[in-house]
Amino acid sequence: MTSPDAIDVGRLTLALNDLRLPAIKTIWPDFAARADKEGWPAARFLAALAEHEMAERASRRIQRHLDEARLPPGKTLDSFDFSAVPMISKAQVMALAAGDSWLEKGANLLMFGPPGGGKSHLAAALGLALVENGWRVLFTRTTDLVQKLQSARRDLQLEAAIAKLDKYHLLILDDLAYVSKDQAETSVIFELIGARYERRSLLITANQPFGAWNSVFPDQAMTLAAVDRLVHHATIFEMNVESYRRRAAIERKRGPGRPPTRATIKASS
Repeated sequence: MTSPDAIDVGRLTLALNDLRLPAIKTIWPDFAARADKEGWPAARFLAALAEHEMAERASRRIQRHLDEARLPPGKTLDSFDFSAVPMISKAQVMALAAGDSWLEKGANLLMFGPPGGGKSHLAAALGLALVENGWRVLFTRTTDLVQKLQSARRDLQLEAAIAKLDKYHLLILDDLAYVSKDQAETSVIFELIGARYERRSLLITANQPFGAWNSVFPDQAMTLAAVDRLVHHATIFEMNVESYRRRAAIERKRGPGRPPTRATIKASS
């Protein structure tokens, strides 16, 4: 095999830098050697380089989107205990993880249930799966986002701040019910819901069902309008199960291999 000319190598390196093709820049010598050894036609050689560059770009893009999603670590669909929430269909969750059946339509996903029932875990796990499938996601505690939007409103930048969130196909608002019943807070949430309606999706977790949302929105009309927009195109998960953290604490108290006693069962019921 003839070694490539040093001048040609230099020209190719400069061209690949200008074209921003770092994967091809790294891999082409090995691919060229293999192509010479196996007698690849030129089209096959070029196709292999292009496919490798596309795969690397996709990997880098997913990593960027994972970094910006701010998902809590360790929350995956594989680690979610579906047996603990029998009312949730694993098949339905896996279908939602693809994203195209609902994110393209700006539909919403709403999760209700008491603290410790797995809402945040499932929401984060879905977010991770969606990012891996090419969607852009942002996970945030509702109170944190409210503070940022209130700050933007004070700076007369609320509309721009909400528009900036449009780059995310899915906005995950965790623990909506912890937003205090304050007109300024609830109004920015209401404006966010209205701005994304039928355009961009929301995933909301809440400890309280819709009937108790008067504790979140101080105005009855605002409550009804917010709920109406959220449920118009929505999937609703009601995760009314015992707290996972409470169950885990009981298991730790029992100790490994220790069968439950009648008193323990009664205390945990």
